[in-house]
Amino acid sequence: MIVTTKELFQQAYGKYAIGAYNINNLEQTMGLFKGNVESKAPFIVQLSKGARSYTHKLMLETMMTTADKIFPDAVFAVHLDHGDEETCMDCIASGVYSSVMIDASHYPLEKNIEITKRVVDAAHARGIVVEAELGQLKGVEEDVSADDHVYTQPEEAEYFVKQTGCDSLACAIGTSHGAFKFKGDQKLRFDILEKIQKLLPGFPLVMHGSSSVPQDEVARINAAGGAIKGASGVDASQFLQAAKLGVTKINIDTDGRLVWCRVHREFFRDHPEKFDLRDPGKVFIPEYAKFIAAKNVLLGSAGQVDACRAALKK
Repeated sequence: MIVTTKELFQQAYGKYAIGAYNINNLEQTMGLFKGNVESKAPFIVQLSKGARSYTHKLMLETMMTTADKIFPDAVFAVHLDHGDEETCMDCIASGVYSSVMIDASHYPLEKNIEITKRVVDAAHARGIVVEAELGQLKGVEEDVSADDHVYTQPEEAEYFVKQTGCDSLACAIGTSHGAFKFKGDQKLRFDILEKIQKLLPGFPLVMHGSSSVPQDEVARINAAGGAIKGASGVDASQFLQAAKLGVTKINIDTDGRLVWCRVHREFFRDHPEKFDLRDPGKVFIPEYAKFIAAKNVLLGSAGQVDACRAALKK
């Protein structure tokens, strides 16, 4: 069942967060759906501008509509992650996406508002909801990069939401894109979330760059010939704390790439005679499903799909 993120957020607000997972190919898609169905969690499939280029947008979109048929128990949204205006408009016109993210956060405030408002107007006319971003996360995501954190200002957030009419807002509170998020102690600005929630009560907030970069995954990758040093991420035990402060969507991408890397490095280390791409794929799909199910427990979304489906049918 493909639904909008807005519908998912209405059920999750203040209780748990929905996992938003980026996918790029068939193996990730199968593992993602299996993991969410097995853990009985509603979820968000994220297709980025880069993924639409890598696999081709039509292939990815067809995979989403096909997965909806293969996994009838799945309740999920199809979401464009970090889109520019042109990509947002293309996704809105496709008829597949139930949600798009316009990321104009690298522009000055008023231009960000102007671009976001155009996307909101086009999306809402088609029954599609919009995520926007204010502030910037350190690191690189698609075509947008930032050398340091630009924290979201609560008063600007209130103004931005009222001016644009967006349905959710990605806030910069100290998370970062990529595998190398923190040096020393991680410091997430929950005080910023608290202030935004007071100014925008009940409004869905989003945490990007929230992979936890499990150190056991990094260690196994390195033991199998990798050279990932200094990688660290968000403390996953803080997910529910964020959810209570209005965060209804938490983006996780890097961790899934680490699982892919670990499986393939270990497989070809242990089976140097193998060359069939399906062999490591058969290992990756259930491993990725297990990873997704475990994340959903930390997010609090595991076991919520039946209640979510019942509420959506009312």
